[in-house]
Amino acid sequence: MRARLALAVSGQACELREVVLRNKPQGLLQASPKATVPVLVLADGKVLDQSLAIMQWALAQHDPARWLAPSEGTEADMLALIDACDSHFKQALDRCKYPGRYPEAGVSVARTRAVEWLQGLEERLTLCPFLFGDHAALADMAIAPFVRQFAGIDTVWWDAQPWPHLHAWLAQWQASNLFESVMHKLPAWVDGTVGVPFPHLAGAAD
Repeated sequence: MRARLALAVSGQACELREVVLRNKPQGLLQASPKATVPVLVLADGKVLDQSLAIMQWALAQHDPARWLAPSEGTEADMLALIDACDSHFKQALDRCKYPGRYPEAGVSVARTRAVEWLQGLEERLTLCPFLFGDHAALADMAIAPFVRQFAGIDTVWWDAQPWPHLHAWLAQWQASNLFESVMHKLPAWVDGTVGVPFPHLAGAAD
């Protein structure tokens, strides 16, 4: 989702190919031996196979919503928070969401670690409406998809947490035109067929 968010807001037309990882098409394996998603193959043949790298590339082409120019802090500051999300928080998220995959890890311990990290976001959001100032930026868009996943594990528990600013931040993102533009379900792509055009969404910065 993160890659699609940046591609949409920057207006980078591409062809989406939804893949089923348990039945990886040969086209994916040829594009990236890692065979993970997302993968973006550029016009010059260069391959980007990490969501954050795709986001940074797309925004380097066009950044109409100023995702790389937060009103507070710097791009480096945002990347540091995203790195903490992708490592510390994502690890806890996976253990809470897929406990069967991590039988050696206690869900309660993982949830405690996730809560500690999320509390830090709540504290940031008490100071301004977004993670780095008065408008949504790269950090918001890179982190929100993972917070959404965590919130969806147990919505009753999530709603009961004393995080009014975090709840409002996530709800605003999920109500945006941009979020709606990237949430459409696509049929699984088959080798030898074309993908789905992914045009720019007017007003995607909302």
